[in-house]
Amino acid sequence: LVSLRRVRLVMESALTARDRVGVQDFVLLENYNSEAAFIENLRRRFRENLIYTYIGSVLVSVNPYKELEIYSKPQMERYRGVSFYEISPHIYAVSDNTYRAMRTERKDQCILISGESGAGKTEASKKILLYYAVTCPTNDHMAALGDRLLQSNPVLEAFGNAKTLRNDNSSRFGKYMDVQFDFRGAPVGGHILNYLLEKSRVVHQNHGERNFHIFYQLLDGGEDDLLITLDLERNPQKYQYLVKGNCPRLSSVSDKNNWKVVMKALPVIGFTEEEVQKLLNIIASVLHLGNTQFGEGEEGETYITTETQIHHLSKLMGVDGSALGEALTHKKLTAKGEEMISPLSFEQALSARDALAKAVYGRTFTWLVEKINQSLALKDELYHSSKGSSVIGLLDIYGFEVLQHNSFEQFCINYCNEKLQQLFIELTLRSEQEEYETEGIAWETVQYFDNKIICDLIEEKHKGIISILDEECLRPGETCDVSFLEKLEDALGGHPHFVTHKLANGKTRRVMSREEFRLLHYAGEVNYNVNGFLDKNNDSLNRNLKEVMCQSDNQILQHCFRREEVIDQKRPEMAATQFKNSLMKLMEILMSKEPSYVRCIKPNDAKQPGRFDEVLVRHQVKYLGLMENLRVRRAGFAYRRRFEAFLQRYKPLCPETWPNWHGRLSDGVSTLVSHLGYKPEEYKLGRSKIFIRFPKTLFTTEDALEAKKPEIGCLGVLYMHVCVCVVIVIQSGWRGMKARRRAKRRRQAAELIRRFIKGFIYRHEEYCPENEYFLDHVRYSFLKNLRQNLPKSVLDKNWPTPPPLVAEASEHLRRMHMRNMTLKYCRRVQPEWKKQMMQKVEASKIFKDQKDSYPQSVGRLFLDSSHVSPFASQYGVSVIKYDRRGFKPRPRQLLLTNTFAVLVDRTKIKQRMDYSAMRGISVSSLSDGVFVVHMPSEDNKQKGDVVLHCSHVIELVTKLAMMANKVSYVNISPGSIRFAVARGKEGIIDFVRGSELKVAKGKRGHLLVVSQRLY
Repeated sequence: LVSLRRVRLVMESALTARDRVGVQDFVLLENYNSEAAFIENLRRRFRENLIYTYIGSVLVSVNPYKELEIYSKPQMERYRGVSFYEISPHIYAVSDNTYRAMRTERKDQCILISGESGAGKTEASKKILLYYAVTCPTNDHMAALGDRLLQSNPVLEAFGNAKTLRNDNSSRFGKYMDVQFDFRGAPVGGHILNYLLEKSRVVHQNHGERNFHIFYQLLDGGEDDLLITLDLERNPQKYQYLVKGNCPRLSSVSDKNNWKVVMKALPVIGFTEEEVQKLLNIIASVLHLGNTQFGEGEEGETYITTETQIHHLSKLMGVDGSALGEALTHKKLTAKGEEMISPLSFEQALSARDALAKAVYGRTFTWLVEKINQSLALKDELYHSSKGSSVIGLLDIYGFEVLQHNSFEQFCINYCNEKLQQLFIELTLRSEQEEYETEGIAWETVQYFDNKIICDLIEEKHKGIISILDEECLRPGETCDVSFLEKLEDALGGHPHFVTHKLANGKTRRVMSREEFRLLHYAGEVNYNVNGFLDKNNDSLNRNLKEVMCQSDNQILQHCFRREEVIDQKRPEMAATQFKNSLMKLMEILMSKEPSYVRCIKPNDAKQPGRFDEVLVRHQVKYLGLMENLRVRRAGFAYRRRFEAFLQRYKPLCPETWPNWHGRLSDGVSTLVSHLGYKPEEYKLGRSKIFIRFPKTLFTTEDALEAKKPEIGCLGVLYMHVCVCVVIVIQSGWRGMKARRRAKRRRQAAELIRRFIKGFIYRHEEYCPENEYFLDHVRYSFLKNLRQNLPKSVLDKNWPTPPPLVAEASEHLRRMHMRNMTLKYCRRVQPEWKKQMMQKVEASKIFKDQKDSYPQSVGRLFLDSSHVSPFASQYGVSVIKYDRRGFKPRPRQLLLTNTFAVLVDRTKIKQRMDYSAMRGISVSSLSDGVFVVHMPSEDNKQKGDVVLHCSHVIELVTKLAMMANKVSYVNISPGSIRFAVARGKEGIIDFVRGSELKVAKGKRGHLLVVSQRLY
């Protein structure tokens, strides 16, 4: 009901007040062919601060030059999810309609924003981005992306916008931005394409205009230390590239505040401090380039008179100063494979300096856009598939330009607008035709001006203006702008949309210069002066300047000037051809998406609120092609509405449909229009919409509804009275039911509390009705807590403390759980690891707290063999055997088999030691590797005790003791070990601590082992 009431109120304000505020859709203009009626409707709405008007689905926006209270968050919510025509025109309506179309149809969308400089294109794109940032689903990552999207605007404006005669913040480049959304409709990525930056503004500005904002922001807002580092002064008048427009300050703009905004935005986008400093070095170097002056010698040679500037440039750009100075005054030529250095004239040196400044700034701007794109890039691979994400594109591009002096830039801009107009008409007609076919209504052919002939005139291969311009730039010999004009006259002389002074009639010649040609665009005639066309199209930089820039220490300049560019002999494409190719790609992008349009108009040149300049507005209406668009939209039916909306609004006018229609919607609409007396030629019924051909028919119906309102009001009062009574009965019944439920819950809660209190009092008694609930709850709570906090490892000895009631059960559960975990762990242990663990356990039993070197061995795995042996042994290791007499060391290999151990010298067995005859093993308690294997001396086969040294003594003794089953026979002696030398004779090994390991014969014939101290 609220939604329908809102629809009714909005439609009433739009239709019944049309004499005061005009119509909110130009399609409803009675005299739609009249330009005067069109402009008068704009004026009426502008006077009432209604700056937005539709032409069908196209939004026309008039810049109010003041803040309006129509962009708040409540306003965003007002347009969120509302059908396009249900509410008054707004930029948010277009944004929301595009977003919902993307989500429901799963098809990429785009919004094309165009208009003159100062008409509000950039502000419109900001409002759209802000709407998506506020209203779309989001999380922390997506909120950060939204911040980066919004923060990219002030950065791009600082580097790409400038003050012109028409606009204090004019975009001097075209921008297309893709915003990528995931399957939930949340923004997850973005990408920007930039077109035709006006690089000539870097070196020249018309009177009353400024260079790009960033130069003035740096000088006005930069800290003193920063300016000292960059060798800059605060006064813009000190720099040649900033004085030509004679407009260093703007009353409407604070360069200092904007500098703070830009510096705050750069880290958000992802710029490091080093990158920011390198970027500012480049900006400062452009200013120093402008101050680089030249002198001319007696023989015509050119030299640099400002060596200080070259020093600054060398430091800031990271290039060799002498090489840069040489490149600015000489050029390198290649002829027949040989390189020659030729000096530049004074004028050529100035041109080379300016060309370098433009190239450095232009390429840095391209790098800046690439850097922003890296920050906005989609990070999650999940969304890279076309099924997972959709795109809304925003095209903020220059409108049709007709200045007092039009040059190469205006030619490219107007060519772009010709292509967009061609696309606009084609897509509008296609959209109309698709809607007619969907609704089952016959399509009527629409007559309109096809500007393909103008596009072909400019872009056709070998015959178009761009091809002729490229040919003239590449032609050997003397070429100039006038020869280019002559070529145009020869090739295009008979074209109906091309005129020059030579080809014109007498009347036209009086208003055309001999250096101009005229194109008859879709929006009107424009004269272009050919001066500078060849230079701007060449856009070339001397090869030796490129070589100097390639060697820069500045990482940004290294990226901008690739070494491959110097090596590659292929000539790069001309500026116009590059622009044409990028424009073709843009057309492909736009053709693949469903378009929406915003046409921006500025009401006056003085930027004054409330002032409506009819001549200026008429000029823009013509150049934006709005009348052409209106004629295409009105060629069929002026008004269309879905059956349910039309029937809901006008059903009071027919007794059969009032108050409610219970049949099919199409039948209800048919009954209603028959009662209203619509003639067959005035309307058509589609499958889901009614199409009304003439606005007069709709206005008559609206007036009839207005007259019917008093009667509807009386019936409405009665109906509302009945509704109020019914509502009161329903409310009272519902409140009673809620109160009974609430009382029941309270009784149950009170009973539960009583049972708990009683159970707590009797908790130490035997299990009985008084405490059964409480005790059961205690058991349940403990088991629930135990389930969530069971130990996860056999090494984890933690166990929740049980209440006394369940202490015994808790202990049983703990044992069962530990047994279960141990069983599971043992089942998972591999045989090799099990063997390793058994050996480690035995080593711990033997050596723990007994031998100094044991702790170091704990973390090392025991090896299956430390020595490769040709014998079929279980384990082998290198040892040193000490003779029983004289203690001479001899290297041996000790091999352990299942039943005996052998000492081997290479492949010869020196001694065999049977496990069954082994009496024991002795080792010291120190960190040495000496041990004694005690064998019977009576048995000639065993040869008596064996004194050995091994670096893996813990491992070897453990394995030997286990294989011989003599673990309990291992003896650890703290001071000395006695061993049998022969029958009845004993030898002694003394063990002491020292700084390093040493084994030698000591006093009294003992073997002395010095063990290294362990810290």
